[in-house]
Amino acid sequence: MIFIVLIALVVLVLFLPSWWAGAVLRRHSVERQDYPGTGGEFARHLLDRYGMGHVKVEVTDRGDHYDPRDKAVRLSPAYLDGRSLTAVTVAAHEVGHAIQDHKGYGPLALRSRLVGMAQGAEKLGAGLMMFAPVLLLATRAPAGGLIMFLAGMMSFGAAALVHLVTLPVELDASYRRAMPILASGYLPKQDLGPARRILTACAFTYVAASLASMLNLWRWLAILRR
Repeated sequence: MIFIVLIALVVLVLFLPSWWAGAVLRRHSVERQDYPGTGGEFARHLLDRYGMGHVKVEVTDRGDHYDPRDKAVRLSPAYLDGRSLTAVTVAAHEVGHAIQDHKGYGPLALRSRLVGMAQGAEKLGAGLMMFAPVLLLATRAPAGGLIMFLAGMMSFGAAALVHLVTLPVELDASYRRAMPILASGYLPKQDLGPARRILTACAFTYVAASLASMLNLWRWLAILRR
């Protein structure tokens, strides 16, 4: 019974934040004809206003994000061309990352470096995990298990580290950058509360990802203790 309860708690912790975030984003994705522009146009306006005319605004099918290497705010089609509260708020959040980059915000630069390192570690870890069973069968030695453990640590440990660094960067972009901009006259007062919930929902997706990475890392540590 306790095991079932623990499994249920893990499922709730991992999936409830993502489900709630998606529900909040969908709820406020209704087109608003009272808004003067789309999410993409709003992003372009803010970038120009804050002296970042060199930063591009582009469409993407790989999730809304700011790319510090290419100096580009990338929005999904629904947010680039949409006039919803979600579109405008997400655009402001991604511009918040551009402002971080423009002002030399250290944690953003650290995250960018860690992402590159984590991607390499994950690829190496995946390769080792594929190779370890073959080595274990061929040699019947514990080296195969050690390789699998090291692979898991590299894969999930690197991801967990990136997510831990990412969360404060996302919160800064939302609450120290985007929210004050939206509250400075761009949104009517009645939309500020929902906009804050949208930003919170976006942060919750990173909370879920962090928890998933930590859970995977804990699983590999449990294997080591055995």
